[in-house]
Amino acid sequence: MARPGSAREPPLLALLPPLLVLVQAGAAGAAGSVRLAGGLTLGGLFPVHARGAAGRACGQLKKEQGVHRLEAMLYALDRVNADPELLPGVRLGARLLDTCSRDTYALEQALTFVQALIQGRGDGDEGAVRCPGGVPPLRAPPPERVVAVVGASASSVSIMVANVLRLFAIPQISYASTAPELSDSTRYDFFSRVVPPDSYQAQAMVDIVRALGWNYVSTLASEGNYGESGVEAFVQISREAGGVCIAQSIKIPREPKPGEFNKVIKRLMETPNARGIIIFANEDDIRRVLEAARQANLTGHFLWVGSDSWGAKTSPILNLEDVAVGAITILPKRASIDGFDQYFMTRSLENNRRNIWFAEFWEENFNCKLISSGTQSDDSARKCTGEERIGRDSTYEQEGKVQFVIDAVYAIAHALHSMHQALCPGLTGLCPAMETTDGRMLLQYIRAVRFNGSAGTPVMFNENGDAPGRYDIFQYQAANGSAGSGGYQAVGQWAETLRLDVEALQWSGDPREVPASQCSLPCGPGERKKMVKGVPCCWHCEACDGYRFQVDEFTCEACPGDMRPTRNHTGCRPTPVVRLTWSSPWAAPPLLLAVLGSMATTTVVATFVRHNDTPIVRASGRELSYVLLTGIFLIYAITFLMVAEPGAAVCAGRRLFLGLGTTLSYSALLTKTNRIYRIFEQGKRSVTPPPFISPTSQLVITFSLTSVQVVGVMAWLGAQPPHSVIDYEEQRTVDPEQARGVLKCDMSDLSLIGCLGYSLLLMVTCTVYAIKARGVPETFNEAKPIGFTMYTTCIIWLAFVPIFFGTAQSAEKA
Repeated sequence: MARPGSAREPPLLALLPPLLVLVQAGAAGAAGSVRLAGGLTLGGLFPVHARGAAGRACGQLKKEQGVHRLEAMLYALDRVNADPELLPGVRLGARLLDTCSRDTYALEQALTFVQALIQGRGDGDEGAVRCPGGVPPLRAPPPERVVAVVGASASSVSIMVANVLRLFAIPQISYASTAPELSDSTRYDFFSRVVPPDSYQAQAMVDIVRALGWNYVSTLASEGNYGESGVEAFVQISREAGGVCIAQSIKIPREPKPGEFNKVIKRLMETPNARGIIIFANEDDIRRVLEAARQANLTGHFLWVGSDSWGAKTSPILNLEDVAVGAITILPKRASIDGFDQYFMTRSLENNRRNIWFAEFWEENFNCKLISSGTQSDDSARKCTGEERIGRDSTYEQEGKVQFVIDAVYAIAHALHSMHQALCPGLTGLCPAMETTDGRMLLQYIRAVRFNGSAGTPVMFNENGDAPGRYDIFQYQAANGSAGSGGYQAVGQWAETLRLDVEALQWSGDPREVPASQCSLPCGPGERKKMVKGVPCCWHCEACDGYRFQVDEFTCEACPGDMRPTRNHTGCRPTPVVRLTWSSPWAAPPLLLAVLGSMATTTVVATFVRHNDTPIVRASGRELSYVLLTGIFLIYAITFLMVAEPGAAVCAGRRLFLGLGTTLSYSALLTKTNRIYRIFEQGKRSVTPPPFISPTSQLVITFSLTSVQVVGVMAWLGAQPPHSVIDYEEQRTVDPEQARGVLKCDMSDLSLIGCLGYSLLLMVTCTVYAIKARGVPETFNEAKPIGFTMYTTCIIWLAFVPIFFGTAQSAEKA
């Protein structure tokens, strides 16, 4: 193992002169320190005082974070030194310093720990020191050689100190620094900690946010390593895990200006839906944020999720309890050490002279003044009697990091014990190999320790010097009368996975309903999420309208042609099928006309049959009249086929009889008109009658013309067998609820016109002969009514065909 300052670390020799100057300044500033004599000395760094103002290094005394923690180290050292099984024959000493909660001041103080090493390297220059008259120079007692350091508290302080201690290979174990940056073993290789890093804490906070169903939160951090690195870890983990978006990341300046916290609240309200606030801040900043929220009349709006700097402390929320109600806080899993309570509550001015700050604590704790030499106490303050007792005459609650201070001391003690067993086997007390403790070797033993700590939980370190993550989760709840007490209530814990008792959570408003912290509210049934670009947790809800339905939360698709969406557009359902029924109002008028027409036609046929041999019936051409009446009857009868339920037989009947009635009628009229025309045309040239004018010939001609229609329909039936179809487009309305499928025969508009096309040809031909026969004598006026009928029929057909096809094509385009 290379010693500090050896050839392995040449830059250190160049640093010795400036470091000696800093040591002298640090020694002057560190005149106040707690010293315990021992064979091996441990250093300790504690924030006994707050940061000073107006150019002063130190401010007010910190009773809990400072004095409690310092006394915890003294308590742990007493227990280690009293344990015969741990470091037998070796007494641990200490040099405990005040960091005044300031990293630069802590650096000056920490240089005291390396003073012995620096002076040891400067011994080669003692020959240059000469006194007049050859008097030997006065020598101060050599400073203690610190083998390891417990501390510091704040991450920024630990980072500053770690950069110096690593140069001299002095292991350091922190009891409160949680910045993820300190896990970098390449930069802070001699740093370890008995508290888990904020990366674990950030993971726990992400798990809490997701368990509460929040996906849109803001972060708030105090400027410095702790706050900024904690928020950075939260943002990174939330991004990797997905499902949580950061609305805003706000940093509180180290020296906030007046009104700064009002600006912070105003910025947070720029995204009011982000009610969840992830806060990595010191106690003072937490308190001032809560005060600003109250001033803005936003009590109950924000949902605080606080880091371990908030934990279960009362000081950040004192007199601000209403603003803090519902806050969820996290704290490394800890327990109250009963032994320390008994130790600390028995401390007095008489039995605790070793703690030079205890008198100041006594005045602060009991709100009294001690009379010291040369100083008169303030007349308005009560004089301390010295008989006051902690816990009896003042409130007392063990500070949360006491357990970790004790565990840090024991971790070093166990490492030194293992090192002693290896270097001094079978010996009691220090052996020469242990007197110059190698820091690198001690670090290896520290990283290898594993024991049950003061709270019964395992103490161990990973390769980066980090402790495993174990957290308790609290919620600050309002007092609820007889139903339960207020204050911080344990609601869960985190140890790699989250266990959160959601039923135990209470909120303002509805105590059992978890408030929302979401950029966008969930979309309703039948709505899809239209994401906002660049913000994966924000979206607009877009309705799946028309015939579209919701496939998933991001997609709408059209229902198949035979289906329509459900009422809430979350799926598709079959479109109802309708047809023209006998009871339909739309069928009543045609059926009534068909019945009347059929009855009238039947009456005419019966009259003709009754007077079949009378001259007037014979003169009208009774054979063709019967054919004409049959065609007219078929035209009326097709109405009943059009109303009947479509099927193979009904559809075949429609194809056959739809054109057959008109074909028979027009064939009979054409034959009769042609007969009249031929008779008078032949009479102009000769007295010989034209051929094929007998009744039999007329019937043959009529049926021959009709057979063309019948043969065409039969061929159509053979080539394309009839069947029924459901047309979903005919009644596909804008409102899907009104959409219907129509059951009908498979006859297209074109086939319908084709079915009647032959009848149209016969009608046109008949009209031509009617025009030619218009000049017949008045006694043969039958041609004129036929001609009138053909004229009007042609006009109707010429109007019907383009209108029918034009409206059909317009509907298809629409």
